[in-house]
Amino acid sequence: MQAMAPKGLVTTDHLKQFKAIIGEQFVLADEETLTHYSHDETERLSYLPEVVLKPRTTEEIAAIMRLCNEYYIPVTPRGAGTGLSGGALPHLGGVLLSSERMNSILEIDERNLQVITEPGVITEVLQNAVKEKGLFYPPDPSSRGSCFIGGNIAENSGGPKAVKYGVVKDYVLNLEVVLPNGEIIWTGANVLKNSTGYNLTQLLVGSEGTLGIVTKIVLKLVPLPKYDLLMLVPFASLEKASEAVSAIFRAGFVPSGLELVEIDALKIVSQSVDSSAVPVNDDIAAHLIIEVDGNNMDVLMGEMEAIAELLTQFEAGEVFFADDAQQKTELWKLRRLVAEAVKTSGYTIEEDTVVPRAELPALIKGVKQLGKQYGFHAVCYGHAGDGNLHIRINHPTIKNSHGNAEMTAALQALFELVKSLGGTISGEHGIGLIQKPYLHTVFREANLHLMREIKKAFDPNNILNAGKIFDLN
Repeated sequence: MQAMAPKGLVTTDHLKQFKAIIGEQFVLADEETLTHYSHDETERLSYLPEVVLKPRTTEEIAAIMRLCNEYYIPVTPRGAGTGLSGGALPHLGGVLLSSERMNSILEIDERNLQVITEPGVITEVLQNAVKEKGLFYPPDPSSRGSCFIGGNIAENSGGPKAVKYGVVKDYVLNLEVVLPNGEIIWTGANVLKNSTGYNLTQLLVGSEGTLGIVTKIVLKLVPLPKYDLLMLVPFASLEKASEAVSAIFRAGFVPSGLELVEIDALKIVSQSVDSSAVPVNDDIAAHLIIEVDGNNMDVLMGEMEAIAELLTQFEAGEVFFADDAQQKTELWKLRRLVAEAVKTSGYTIEEDTVVPRAELPALIKGVKQLGKQYGFHAVCYGHAGDGNLHIRINHPTIKNSHGNAEMTAALQALFELVKSLGGTISGEHGIGLIQKPYLHTVFREANLHLMREIKKAFDPNNILNAGKIFDLN
């Protein structure tokens, strides 16, 4: 393990220097602030930082990093705190560095279909801004109304639209980054093709704030589709619903969204928002939410009708077509609120598995068997179209998987199942703090060695989000 500053290293002198860099009002160490920034949306975990810093500029961040690097002070970068793998938890104390004041969209380039933004811009705010120009930024995590673009970069986020349009990495052209030693670099160029040396841009995307702090982002945009259609399809069998997912693609259709939600999850979220938009009859096990989009309404109508006909082969119930924008909004609202609602009702442990989509039935069956074996109840939902299944676990006595031997054994069995199906342990939430014990399940030591050496090259003093993804040794 490389040298790491102990907790309590932030001295009065360091605080004075931080205040000189960003202003006294943006250096916060009161109990209320420290408690607020001690957690994200990961389970029920909380770790107090020693100080919270809220810089406004790249240069301020660079000055902070130079100081912290010199004195081996741990730095935890944080966006909106919506993460689910503990990536923004300041478990080593030190500095919690928030990007919330870096919240400007700097330029929408309509000629080149690009946008330049700071990391603290809320994802939905950016989407709406480019939409006004007839442009489209497709990645849309369920927390898009609160999560930051910078956090999306750190985790390589996806969301429902990923099945057709891809994930965040497919839209990032260039990044301004502050390295752990305070040096400022751009990782690439604002171009669609770039074969100039190693691809540092894509290395930074999904690196979970362990290699550098992103301060400006250049994103590719696409034209906004004119139309979209949405339907809700009930199934009496969870496995039949998951079997139907692969069949849709084999038949030549590429929906812009294809979500699976187990009925127990829908019951919870419908009750939490007092909604009757989705039928929750006892004879329904799951729903598929299917969306298509494009510029020709006749073509889209034909696709929806053909998909509905195909689903009759999988014992689908009566198909509900959303007639207007309000109904579409209500359905997507319910889907996006599932995670929050089930967590509130006791499903505090979430896993973010992904398998080839044809293996979804086997994964779901295995999850239910593991629940019986280890004494927990699980609800399944997620981006079935790309095989990304979110598994929420409610154990009667265990509410945090992190550090719990019994739940660690259960999750190890789950991830071994995932690997046996050709999948991996995270599709879009990242590894962070709580998934790192399981990396050996999907990676050989040679893989992990390469990752550690990359971390050492960027951050030889191991101060930036240290202890996330893996430990250095």
